[in-house]
Amino acid sequence: MSLASQLLRQIDSSTLDYAERALLRCQLAKELEDAGNYEAARAAMGELWQRIGERPQLDRLDQRAAAEVLLRAGSLSGWIGSANQLEGAQEIAKDLITESATIFEALQETEKVAEAHVDLSICYWREGAFDEARVTLQQVLSRLADKDSEQKARALLNSGIVEMHLGRFNDALHILTIAVPLLEKSQSHATKGRFHIQMALVLKKLGVAEQREDYTDRALIEYEAASYHFEQAGHTRYRARVENNIGSLLFITGKFIEAHEHLDRAHLLFTSLKDNGSAAQVDDTRARVLLAQKRNSEAEKISRSAVRTLDKGDEQSVLAEALTTHGVALARLGRYEESRLTLERAMETASQAGDNEGAG
Repeated sequence: MSLASQLLRQIDSSTLDYAERALLRCQLAKELEDAGNYEAARAAMGELWQRIGERPQLDRLDQRAAAEVLLRAGSLSGWIGSANQLEGAQEIAKDLITESATIFEALQETEKVAEAHVDLSICYWREGAFDEARVTLQQVLSRLADKDSEQKARALLNSGIVEMHLGRFNDALHILTIAVPLLEKSQSHATKGRFHIQMALVLKKLGVAEQREDYTDRALIEYEAASYHFEQAGHTRYRARVENNIGSLLFITGKFIEAHEHLDRAHLLFTSLKDNGSAAQVDDTRARVLLAQKRNSEAEKISRSAVRTLDKGDEQSVLAEALTTHGVALARLGRYEESRLTLERAMETASQAGDNEGAG
């Protein structure tokens, strides 16, 4: 019997009081969230919280249970908002997570405070507020300096993500290397998978920047490891992300047919999950492959669709990337004025997001 099934049986037990049942609902929601089943996780919260923008029901809960409900509602608001490109979702998520962290701080639960702050940094990262994410994660690592824990591993992992998006690839590689011993101790396949996918991304960036073919080869190995752990975790969403990233890596190495095959799988998986935002990111990757193949009209059409979808959400950094792709496609078609305006908007969006690499 899976942990999720066990938790469902326990939730139905008549011997539990309201707060105990709420904590079990949060545990089940976290289990489903870690597997990428965000809508199922939302449903698992039951009457405690039902949708983004709705205040969680905290009546009859003690402080500990209330903080857990706020944290789960906040984290899920961020993930669901990202998947559905819902404007304002990250701000709602940040408010709930911050409220949760304040309660955990009063309860002197250091590890839960750290968990909340790591989740908060992810919201900042989605918005492209990389400096805020960086500061938040540095504070977590400072507080956990003398501890080896799951949240310290998560903080290091997300620090690597932030440094990569700031264009500091060697710093990102250094941070991720420091995290290796902690990740090896982790019992979470989802966390291990995220580590390997992030290591692959950094190696891919370094391989391109430094023209290191060995880094590219290592990146493919890391993607294979990531895919294994996500399969073990039942994390379809991240398996799809691996497929998208492999497609991107193969495109860089000139293997266009193989790249399209991986992108087909990624798009199919994201579409099955109704994750429009991630499907749009796959479209952006495909548009870049098509540009490399000089299939410019197809690239323009697909990149325009990606921009239209990503324009609805809060994720400015990925929007800037899609705008850049669309601007290049327009230029290839001789639509220079449209291209200029699109690329100017891309630079402005990247600058507002704090994406130094994209803004440059």
